[in-house]
Amino acid sequence: MSDITLNERAPMRVLSWLLATPLALLLLIHPGAMLDSQGRYSHSLLMLVMWGVSNAFIHGVGFAPRHWLWRAVFSPWLGWGLCGLGYALLYLAQMT
Repeated sequence: MSDITLNERAPMRVLSWLLATPLALLLLIHPGAMLDSQGRYSHSLLMLVMWGVSNAFIHGVGFAPRHWLWRAVFSPWLGWGLCGLGYALLYLAQMT
């Protein structure tokens, strides 16, 4: 038996890169795509999305924090969920 956990395997790291890269590029190149119907940003939600992008990149490059607190803060599962929030916000912004 291997002692490698599921989220430390290469396909999971690739998933992290695939979730984070388009969101990061979109936020850098065309941040206006995340505007709501009133033409404003939700800064608190965008902060969570950026946290998710950071988590996904951290996991994607293979960094694994040792301390339990940092493992929780930079969890790939949390990053994937927050990236999903970013894609949902983008979808809602484009639908209005």
